Amino acid sequence: MSPPPASVNPPTSPAALEHVRRLAHQLDTSIRLPGGFRIGWEAVLGLVPGVGDGLGALLSAYIVVQAVRMGASREVLLRMLGNVAIEALIGAVPFLGDVFDAAWKANVRNVRLLEQHLEAPGSARRASRAWVVGVVVLLVALLSLGVALAVLTLSAIASLGSPR
Repeated sequence: MSPPPASVNPPTSPAALEHVRRLAHQLDTSIRLPGGFRIGWEAVLGLVPGVGDGLGALLSAYIVVQAVRMGASREVLLRMLGNVAIEALIGAVPFLGDVFDAAWKANVRNVRLLEQHLEAPGSARRASRAWVVGVVVLLVALLSLGVALAVLTLSAIASLGSPR
C-alpha cells in the first residue's frame, strides 16, 4: 500500500494564525494617537536612524516566513514581499518615510492577504497575480521613464558643450 497523498496546502494551526495577527497588530496598529489614528511599534522603530527600518523589515519578514509555513501561494507571497519592500524602501526616506510607514501598514495588509488565501486560495492567487503583474508593469514604466530622462539630460548637456 502506498501512503496517502500529501496535502497541497499544509494544515494551518489557528494558534499560528493568531500569532501573526497579534504581531501585525503590535507592529502596525497597537498605539492610539490623539484623533483616533493608530500606529504601531514599527513606526516608532522607524524613527531610529539606520537600524529602525531594517529591524522593522526583519519583523515584517517573519510574517512572510509564517505565511510560507502555512502554505501561501507563490503569488500571495510575492505580493506580501512587495508590501514589505514598498514599506522598507519608502520608509528609508527621512520623516516622509516614517509617515508613510504609519499609514501603509504592510503587516496588517499581509495578514489580511494570508487570511484571504486560507479562506479562498484560488481567488487570492488570482488577485495577487494581477497585483504582481501591475507592479511589474509600473516598474518597467518607471525604468523606461528614468532611461528616457537620462538620455534627454545627457543630450542636453552634450548640446551645451558643442559649438553652434
